[in-house]
This record gives sequence, structure tokens and C-alpha cells, in this order.
Amino acid sequence: MEFIDEALSLYSEHHSEAESDLLARLNRETHLKVLQPRMLSGHIQGRLLSFLSKLHHPKNILEIGTYTGYSALCLAEGLADGGKLITIDQNEETNEVAKRYFEKSLAKNKIELVKGDAAKIIPTLKNEFDLVFIDADKHNYGLYFDLVIDKVKKGGLIIADNVLWSGKILAEEKEMDKDTKAIHTFNKKINSDERVKNLLLPVRDGLMLMIKN
Repeated sequence: MEFIDEALSLYSEHHSEAESDLLARLNRETHLKVLQPRMLSGHIQGRLLSFLSKLHHPKNILEIGTYTGYSALCLAEGLADGGKLITIDQNEETNEVAKRYFEKSLAKNKIELVKGDAAKIIPTLKNEFDLVFIDADKHNYGLYFDLVIDKVKKGGLIIADNVLWSGKILAEEKEMDKDTKAIHTFNKKINSDERVKNLLLPVRDGLMLMIKN
């Protein structure tokens, strides 16, 4: 579901910083060869993630859900000198695509791809994170938030993707499917959580921005 019409979306893209050649190639390969290419962050959302990362200048970034690596590459653009991005995913097929593109990027020594179940891996991480991006299985969004919140620095930024879920969150709760209900529950949880300040942006499929108090 598009929240602005296609012509305005294209206008926005044409008047925003262009994708790098590497990101453009990854974008194209994902759409040609990988299942569910709409999971890719894409040009405008990718530039927003890069913009936010550059503003925040994080030392440590955690990404939950790698897919083909587009969002990780965008977020890595803002890493501080000596910074590191850890991205977690258990899909071997998409991980292989991501690895190839990470190796081709200037950030190849800054990105660590960890294969496995994020719910099990996050508690083992010793890092303190400046920025966290949640873009994985929707029914675990609330769990991932609770697992990472104490690992985020005060003033750190947490971003959750797909929080408008193609507009399905506007349905009556009794009519929501499992994933839609999980997203709706997550949005309500964040909106009432005193540990963060939050802003839900209707960008692409919805981004929930949170700053840790």
C-alpha cells in the first residue's frame, strides 16, 4: 500500500540524494532474483535511514533482520570512525546475497552478519548500541524491543519498520490477522512506554522512531 501516489513518490526520489551504484545494483538484483522484494527498504527509506544514521553518528548499530543487506549498507554510512554494525538474520539464501554486497562496500570491515535466531542472540551481545533497526518477524517486535532497550544508550535511537503494515492496522481488531494484530499491539505498547519518546512516520510502510529517555 502506498500512502502517497506513485507520481509524488517518483518526484520525491528524483529530488533526493541518489542511491549509490552498489545500492542500485542490490535493489535491482533483489527485485529480479529474491522472493518478496517489497521487503527491501528501497531508495527513499534507505536515504532516510542513512540520513538518521549520519545525524546520530553511531558507534554501534544493531539491525534485527538483514534481508539482502540494503538497509544495513544505508545505516553503515553514518557509523563513527571505528564503528560497527551487527546485523542478525537466519535466512541462508538472503544472507548470501547480503554478504556479497557487504564485501563490495566501503563498510565491509564495519559490518558483521550473524546467522541465527535474534531472540537468542541479542541477550548474548555485550555491546551498548546507539542505534537499533528492527525489521524482522512482526509477531516478535515487542520481544525484540524489550530485549534491546537496556542495551541502548540514553538518547539512542530505535527504529521499527512496517508499523503500518500496508494499512491493515486500520482494520477492526477482531478482523486483524496474526501479524497485523502483533504490529498494532507493538504500536500501542511503544506509545505508552515511558522509556522512550516516539514518532510514527507514514513513510513507505510506516516507521516508528523511538529515542530512549
